[in-house]
Amino acid sequence: MIAFTALAAVLVVTALLFLLWPLLRAPRAGASVQAVNLSIYRDQFAELERDLRLGVLEAGQYEAARAELQRRLLDEAGDASTTPASARRSGRVTALAIALALPVMAGLLYWQLGEPQALDPARLAPPDASNITQEEFEAMTAQLAARLQANPDDAEGWAMLGRAYKALGRHTDAAKALAEANQRMPGVPEILIEYAEALAQAHGRLAGEPRRLLEQALKIAPNDPKALTLAGGAAFEAGDYRRAIGYWQSVAATVPPESELGRALATGIERAQSMAGTKPAPVPTQPQASGEAVVRGEIKLSAALKERASADDTVFIFARAAEGPRMPLAVLRKQVRDLPATFQLDDSMAMNPALKLSSVPRVVVTARISRSGGATPQSGDLQGESAPVTPGSKAVSITIDKVLP
Repeated sequence: MIAFTALAAVLVVTALLFLLWPLLRAPRAGASVQAVNLSIYRDQFAELERDLRLGVLEAGQYEAARAELQRRLLDEAGDASTTPASARRSGRVTALAIALALPVMAGLLYWQLGEPQALDPARLAPPDASNITQEEFEAMTAQLAARLQANPDDAEGWAMLGRAYKALGRHTDAAKALAEANQRMPGVPEILIEYAEALAQAHGRLAGEPRRLLEQALKIAPNDPKALTLAGGAAFEAGDYRRAIGYWQSVAATVPPESELGRALATGIERAQSMAGTKPAPVPTQPQASGEAVVRGEIKLSAALKERASADDTVFIFARAAEGPRMPLAVLRKQVRDLPATFQLDDSMAMNPALKLSSVPRVVVTARISRSGGATPQSGDLQGESAPVTPGSKAVSITIDKVLP
């Protein structure tokens, strides 16, 4: 703001020098008043020409002002009685008036027509996405949805809306938005993959339409790691273990074996090989013996929300990676009448063999009371969740104390 003000001041002073110099310079000895006046009028005619070129004056305004100057020039041309001293005094008065009026008028015009707030550094700085609250993100998503209702042909907007809904856990809405994007921009691998993932999250399975979309994406982008991973899960669900192994091995060859994804793929490949009979099956173990692959705790319903739930409502208990894919790693179902209740989540409850509790370092456990009975979160559902915990935690406490908007 200071730099802008200083620059504006310099420009104003420069403009004043050009305007006032003809008024302030003293006429030469013996110079007639008529010569001085002619110099002033020449400058004024030049200003009119410049204002016309810059678009400050319209043609009609220019002609009227020029005619007035011409009239005054003719009137004064016949009267040469003004003394040089009085001419200097008149010029100085005019110069003083201009010097005072020009900066004031310029400031008032900028204040009315400009945007001083745009110079605020806080407004010039890009917004910090990490400071956006859940409510602000939901409001932005609602605004985007409203804009797309008015402009439904914006394919990229539908894709963005689908991703926003996925981040909010609204998987059914995400699938609908991504279906709109896919309809308007068919054959884009990223959209096909996200659409397939949203459908799988909404319906709890990769078989069917999600698998078809993933196969379509792989025809266009055969090496996409996300498509290969999800396609492997879809093949495993369908009992096509050899194809699942092929998909997962293609991804495993491109990631470090010690990474989270590398370990998860190795576990999935080993299990698929066992199911396919290509290697001896490992000796089954009890979930309790898996140690780090078990999360235990207790869930209770807040007393303030008891009136908003019925005994037959379904309670979904699931674990998700604290950092990483949003797909549930383990899922358990109970009813409100069971609360308060203890729970245990382990690798045997995985929806996808490549994504299990044992494949991630930290998880968040969520308990949601679904009034509709469906796994997809709906407005009015009741929910609570834990802080991030490590697999192997045995005293996780969750209170269902929030109402989904």
